[in-house]
Amino acid sequence: LPGVSHKFCNVSLWATAICGTPFFMFTEGTEAGCHASAEAPSVDAEKRICVYCSDDRKLQKQGINRLPLHIHGCKEVDKGMKEDRILKVLPGNIRGILRREELEYGYLQEIKLRAEKPLLLTYRGSELILGRQRGQPYYVTKDDIREMLEYISNYSLYAYEEEMKQGFITIEGGHRIGMTGQAIVENGKVKNLKYISSVNVRMSHEILGCADVVFPYITREESLCHTLIVSPPGCGKTTLLRDMIRQISTGNQYLKGRSVGVVDERSEIGGCYMGVAQNHLGIRTDVLDGCPKAEGMMMLIRSMRPEVIAVDEIGTAEDVHAVEYAMHCGCKMLATVHSRSVEELKKRPLFGQMIIERRFERYIVLGCEKEAGRIAGIYDEGGSPVYPAEKQAPGKC
Repeated sequence: LPGVSHKFCNVSLWATAICGTPFFMFTEGTEAGCHASAEAPSVDAEKRICVYCSDDRKLQKQGINRLPLHIHGCKEVDKGMKEDRILKVLPGNIRGILRREELEYGYLQEIKLRAEKPLLLTYRGSELILGRQRGQPYYVTKDDIREMLEYISNYSLYAYEEEMKQGFITIEGGHRIGMTGQAIVENGKVKNLKYISSVNVRMSHEILGCADVVFPYITREESLCHTLIVSPPGCGKTTLLRDMIRQISTGNQYLKGRSVGVVDERSEIGGCYMGVAQNHLGIRTDVLDGCPKAEGMMMLIRSMRPEVIAVDEIGTAEDVHAVEYAMHCGCKMLATVHSRSVEELKKRPLFGQMIIERRFERYIVLGCEKEAGRIAGIYDEGGSPVYPAEKQAPGKC
């Protein structure tokens, strides 16, 4: 590049699944951002860098115009693509039923197919039995499930054997297809599944900006706190974690952009498809997909020099020890765990000790009694509320 020193301290490249491919270089300790292009950008083009592709405060200081439609435009594309990506893996009969229902796919959470049982949806937080309003629910057949498996696997289930033994396959868009049937076991370990009788489509949702409300409470003087998200299943912890990663990586009014390493063991955070994250995780984020959390955290520390490490659903002793190791290495931690409250979490030996030792500086507790993603409270390392439910703003994710 003209005018840029070739004596780099470090060079990093990121490919995004959205329009534009920014790349960043550390030139003598300073980060510079450019858009990859077949043509050299004009001065005007350089001044029109999207807010998604650079630190907001840095843009303002340099007088660069923001292009907020970049994010919203991509999000609108996702809404249109989500329906197509789901419908194309469903059997023809069920595809037709869903089209007649004219659903808003942004509110669709799960599609459950069980052989010889009614077709069920989780929609807007409630369970629907499709067809019941017309007097006769639709009963899923074995042929429906067989047809769906062919679409999911591109007519080659053998190629997805590694994913099948985990009980799910991730499809384009980050949506997860869970399945049950008869397990094939070798040497005490599940090798594969056969005679699939149930399929559950879990929709991957992104809610850009849902983490806005938590940043005043998890940052101190432009420094990020070690943060643990505490939530029962299905209350939005991964959705919140995903948006926190995006904002930390790209930068916002509370933090400048930081390099984030994500260990996505279950492909739920990035929703990687063929190695590329389908969800927006920011421009300084590196995703290690399908890797065990404990091993993945060590790999990222050794290879990618992350400032922040994010993992979902820690639970084993190995996970906890790896989290502590990452903290000792100077990385800030973002993690989630299944529990209804910090008090309940204290009763579990692994986490009780971490709480006593004040490893995490902030605890975000989510609830879903009324609706998923409601922030029940945010607490400091000593358990004192910094964002109590009785004073909370309408923060949802």
